[in-house]
Amino acid sequence: MTLYLRHYWKDERLSFTSTTNKSMTFDGRLVKKIWVPDVFFVHSKRSFIHDTTTENIMLRVFPDGHVLYSLRVTVTAACNMDFSRFPLDTQTCTLELESYAYTDEDLMLYWKSGDESLSIDDKISLSQFLIQKFHTTSRLAFYSSTGWYNRLYINFTLRRHIFFFLLQTYFPATLMVMLSWVSFWIDRRAVPARVSLGITTVLTMSTIITGVNASMPRVSYIKAVDIYLWVSFVFVFLSVLEYAAVNYLTTVQERRERKLRDRAVREQSLPCTCGMSHTRTMMLDGTYSEADTNSLAGYTEAPMVLEDVVPEKHEHMVVHMSMSSESTTTKKKGIRALRIMQNTHAIDKYSRMIFPGAYIIFNLIYWSVYC
Repeated sequence: MTLYLRHYWKDERLSFTSTTNKSMTFDGRLVKKIWVPDVFFVHSKRSFIHDTTTENIMLRVFPDGHVLYSLRVTVTAACNMDFSRFPLDTQTCTLELESYAYTDEDLMLYWKSGDESLSIDDKISLSQFLIQKFHTTSRLAFYSSTGWYNRLYINFTLRRHIFFFLLQTYFPATLMVMLSWVSFWIDRRAVPARVSLGITTVLTMSTIITGVNASMPRVSYIKAVDIYLWVSFVFVFLSVLEYAAVNYLTTVQERRERKLRDRAVREQSLPCTCGMSHTRTMMLDGTYSEADTNSLAGYTEAPMVLEDVVPEKHEHMVVHMSMSSESTTTKKKGIRALRIMQNTHAIDKYSRMIFPGAYIIFNLIYWSVYC
């Protein structure tokens, strides 16, 4: 911060007689010969008085002994910031002024006109922040070894500009998530296309996260931008896992279909009995009653054939049992294979709705909480 720091006080030793009641102005050479306040910036990392072309110091003395002491200073001060809402954050920074040697018993510091003591050039603008408001306060500061000192505070409320981060972080991350959804419309058999698209979006999200963290202080807590980027990364990563599931189920389904086709070919190559698709013959001796033989529902019954009938021999009945071309087990496997086929298509179908819907809900919650 570059500022004009102006001190006002009254020193009767500097009063003089003037018929015109006009003040006298001096440069920095007189400052070394009179008493001036020893004000310093408390949390200053680096500060200096401008000296081009000469020291930017002005001393104005009025006839009644009032003194105006002005100097142009550039200060680099520390500001404790909370980045938990970055980049949607609002920071409050303070510039603190205090006497270095004189306690409150020797020197009283106060703002001459309260908040009106501060004025900012309207043409000044910051690249990352908007100065929302500023105000002045004053308190006593205590040091155990030296005592109490008057301390003046300049409080700045800074709101970070979001547009830069929208263009550099949020929009690219959102586009990468939307790009990962394109794979849901690509044919599941196009493995190179879907895999390359998924890997590209994952690597791009990793690059965005790395770039943002490289320009930020290494803090031990989660920032708002971290939440957005990592949730976006999870969406991109889940789209890759979604295709892995689709590809696996497709492979299993094709393997089962191949087994069913091979089994059907083998069954069709077997000879048929009596013109029926698959026929089995059961010999029932004559001791079975007619009711017992009628209970064989679904089987074909041939008339009794008597061959070399011997009175003491029991008669035999030949029963032809016709079996269906598909066994119950085959039907179940066919139904299961059909379900796998349907589920394989359904995963992509449902993902086209679930992924965008969930991401929209996340954005609504995110922006409503942090904005």
